[in-house]
Amino acid sequence: MRRKVFVTGTAGFIGFHLAKLLLAEGFEVAGFDGMTDYYDVDLKRRRHQILLQNQHFSAVEAMLEDRERVDLTVDEFRPDVIVHLAAQAGVRYSLENPHAYLSANVIGTFNIMEAARRNHVSHLLMASTSSVYGANEDMPFHENEKADTQLTIYAATKKATESMAHAHAHLWNVPTTMFRFFTVYGPWGRPDMALYKFVDAILDNRPIDLYNGGDMYRDFTYVEDLVRGIRLLIDAVPERPASATEIAEGDSLSPVAPFRIVNIGNNDKVKLLDFVAAIETSLGKKARRNLMPMQMGDVPATWADASLLERLTGYRPQTDFRDGVEKFVTWYRDYFRK
Repeated sequence: MRRKVFVTGTAGFIGFHLAKLLLAEGFEVAGFDGMTDYYDVDLKRRRHQILLQNQHFSAVEAMLEDRERVDLTVDEFRPDVIVHLAAQAGVRYSLENPHAYLSANVIGTFNIMEAARRNHVSHLLMASTSSVYGANEDMPFHENEKADTQLTIYAATKKATESMAHAHAHLWNVPTTMFRFFTVYGPWGRPDMALYKFVDAILDNRPIDLYNGGDMYRDFTYVEDLVRGIRLLIDAVPERPASATEIAEGDSLSPVAPFRIVNIGNNDKVKLLDFVAAIETSLGKKARRNLMPMQMGDVPATWADASLLERLTGYRPQTDFRDGVEKFVTWYRDYFRK
């Protein structure tokens, strides 16, 4: 009998790739996506069209904030596992429309948490972000370090969901894993992501904006590596420990709840200018560079300690950013016929 996984955000970048992987591994997947116009809805529909070619995939288009629709959809599917990826994404857009983040990321996430509790799922997995580390400077970032200095409303809403999820897991004993993503990129990416914007601009002979004069570092994580990590974490179900002494050193498992936070990153930091150079190599074309000051709410560097992920799953993302960029460029040229 196929295990049933309810995935939010299946028309989105990461949700699409995760659903594709789960279907390939024999799961039955029910998708849920709001199809908001934050970016090109046609791109979202193309992703869903691909997934719907598999008879074991179904999808509902509705908003996370619609509690009745969330409840009805989850109750009818009766999933074994829920993976909650849908959110209002984008660090920079949160400066323009913060209310969208509170509505989707906080209220919408709580609706999913309650649906998981009511259906007694074996594991609830939910996406957070490396942005919760905020102004922290000690790197690589580790799950057990204090993270109380978020710099954007987007990051603050994600930290809020981590806190809500911990309380929920403690109260109702719902095994919950939160994963913090680090600069995900790859084919079928969002148009607001740096790689997509850079490729599009370079091919169109427009300059690319490089904040902080390009003196930025990111832990670029290839999307297929990321969803492989999520897939393996599905089977790494946290259990409430009898006492804090049972928790292994370096584990983020809560002493009072079946709850854990896990970084999913490439465990490496890459200079933005080297990333741009890889794009130029793949395109065979030089970028026109517009050097900008640091943008409000941005951070100069991110870098994940991915040792806990490896300890729990035996897996660590390892795609070299040059290879990942080449795969994205191949997809982009094919998709847009450029």
